[in-house]
Amino acid sequence: MSGARLTGGVILPFLIVTLIWSSTWIVIRDQLGVVPASWSVCYRFAIAALGMAVLARMSGVSLRLSGRAILFCGTLGIAQFMLNFNLLYRAEAHLTSGLCALVYALLLIPNSLLSRLFYGERVTGGFLAGSGVAVLGIALLFVNEYRASISASPQDVALALGLCTVAVLCASCANVMQASPLARTIPVATLLAWSMAIGSGADAIYAWITTGPPVIEPRAGYWLGVLYLAIAGSVVTFPLYFRLIQQIGAGPAAYTSVLIPILAMGISTLFEDYRWTPLASSGVLLALGGMVIALRARLRQARG
Repeated sequence: MSGARLTGGVILPFLIVTLIWSSTWIVIRDQLGVVPASWSVCYRFAIAALGMAVLARMSGVSLRLSGRAILFCGTLGIAQFMLNFNLLYRAEAHLTSGLCALVYALLLIPNSLLSRLFYGERVTGGFLAGSGVAVLGIALLFVNEYRASISASPQDVALALGLCTVAVLCASCANVMQASPLARTIPVATLLAWSMAIGSGADAIYAWITTGPPVIEPRAGYWLGVLYLAIAGSVVTFPLYFRLIQQIGAGPAAYTSVLIPILAMGISTLFEDYRWTPLASSGVLLALGGMVIALRARLRQARG
């Protein structure tokens, strides 16, 4: 793999996804309030599905799929765009967005294990070592954030951790599905348009059953947030992320989730007066160092 191809095909999409998703956590936090979380998720992915359909047509790819492919998209959509995001939005109602992002950073572990289980992806010693260092860094960041979250009760922390953990497992299943032979036969824009549409439909059914009819928030900032999450946080990023999964594997692609909470803390420093401590700084250095070790090991394996 040449340096130019590596930069354009892996590193650049990796950075774009990481930068955009780092900002979505604080936007999601603003979505919690008048509108029930499930309806906010539904609005986001209904708009995103329409955007992906437009992107697919502009790219010249067909939206037609076989019944088997639609079933695959439906399974993916429910795992990723219904279960995963409903759980995440609810977790943020009980805990800071920073802590939720930190738990989500562990996505690389189930992604790597499931890829090994289903596709036989080799896990190198360098990748394991780097992952271990990164997880230690995330653990230090989590301890720091937990200490800072004095307003959160132990019950809220436990509930949010449980919700985040199940959300991570749902997202991991969807991620690993992207590396399947069937997924590789479907244009990414088409796959995402169908998955988001089915996912948003499932969101609507769940929201109506659990919270009643749609709730409309009159505040302009809310709808600007929905549009940002739908277009930048979904239409732009998910195609790039799913292509990363197909190029370098679900495990290494999930290293975006290691960088995201670190950058999210930087955003919090600017807008929420986040206070850095020696423990947090040490966690960031370990997480970044571990990510570099593991990603370099995976890319060397890909080149070999």
